[in-house]
Amino acid sequence: MTGNGGHPGDVPLDLVGAGFGPSNLGIAIALLERGAEKGDRRPTARFVERQQRFGWHRGMLLEGATLQVSHLKDLVTLRKPSSPYTFLSYLHERGRLADFINYGSNFPTRLEFHDYLTWAAGAVAREGADGGGVSVDYGDEVVEVLPVRSDDGTVDLLDVVVRAGERTQTLRTRNVVLACGLRPFLPAGVEAGPRIWHNRDLLFRTRELEGTAPVRFAVVGAGQSAAETVEHLHRTFPTAEVHAVFARYGYSPADDTSFANRIFDPAAVDDFYAAPVEVKDRILGYHANTNYSVVDPELIEGLYRTHYHERVAGSERLRFRNVSRVADVVDAGDRVELAVKSLIDGAREVITADAVVYATGYRSADPRTLLGGGLADAVLRDPTGQLRVGRDYRLEMGELPCGGRITAGLHVQGPTEHTHGITSTLLSTIAVRSGEIVDSILSRSPGGAPVRATVSAAPR
Repeated sequence: MTGNGGHPGDVPLDLVGAGFGPSNLGIAIALLERGAEKGDRRPTARFVERQQRFGWHRGMLLEGATLQVSHLKDLVTLRKPSSPYTFLSYLHERGRLADFINYGSNFPTRLEFHDYLTWAAGAVAREGADGGGVSVDYGDEVVEVLPVRSDDGTVDLLDVVVRAGERTQTLRTRNVVLACGLRPFLPAGVEAGPRIWHNRDLLFRTRELEGTAPVRFAVVGAGQSAAETVEHLHRTFPTAEVHAVFARYGYSPADDTSFANRIFDPAAVDDFYAAPVEVKDRILGYHANTNYSVVDPELIEGLYRTHYHERVAGSERLRFRNVSRVADVVDAGDRVELAVKSLIDGAREVITADAVVYATGYRSADPRTLLGGGLADAVLRDPTGQLRVGRDYRLEMGELPCGGRITAGLHVQGPTEHTHGITSTLLSTIAVRSGEIVDSILSRSPGGAPVRATVSAAPR
């Protein structure tokens, strides 16, 4: 039951973070800033990221695609506007602050915001290396979190098993933040392959087609990513047909009005968390059109104009298979056969495409898959079987199956929409959420001298 690794006398880390995307990047910044404020000792943290370098949806950094939230909802501003990690600080350092002001929009391109996140990750690495107590291991992967039982059976510490190349190492810690990210979702029976893609890999896959002249693409889905994929393929391959397949009559516009956007305010998380289950369900239903299966109105208008102009010219490359669904998809090696069925009369039509792109969204990874030694069984669930999560994003835990109270902290970022609302996987509340999680962690961490990590290594 006791985790591997550890040496008597070594002091555990305050935190190990599984994953280093925007959510845990926000945690790292909050730790550095709180450590500087506390003055007594710097909290210690180590983040483990399986990518070789920082990256955020690289396959969808499409030319001209804009972020759908204000630049003020960056990693820190809503928590600490004076922070040196703000988007405005990034613009100032890059020499583009005046240019961005003249740009006249609150919404930077996704490419620019990715550059901001990369800049912030680099700044964290530099400050952490300069005595900040925070470090990031790229190219490594958390494979398991195990309980460490004290003499009285209480679990005050956790061992995080990390695969690092051909070896494993164990990090002992008081707290773990699981930011396992989102997993691409494909409909049942559909498998990704050389000609069947999830839109997550769009740029990587289309680069493989450079120098060729694809005849036809099909895009399945009705949300923002689907519409952006349709526009990108139509623009990038000027001789190819692009068929958009979705069950709706047309793309639905995202509700970006001022009152509706309050659902993304930090205060809305408190309201949602305190609401009865039936009210939570209503809120999610009422405001799904702010985020799910909806498209920016300007993009909708642009696609419609393109479609109309092509019809006028008699050269229709952009085609909409609306009120339809995919009945079957077959990868034939050098092509894909896509059977599209009308939801109105049941008529079927087979589209032969060079590639089919599924823009069918993501699902939060289940953090319990990383919990071993009985920890997964100790996670409490609500009557519907979903995770019970505290307001501070800490998993609510019972005792281990073999006995033993768990006092070490296991926090999650992502699979909390049912408890904390629609912002759980979005950028909107990263700044505030990071501060709340760090406050929760530091409120339970003992004071004292600066701590060092407990690390052991063994062959895999």
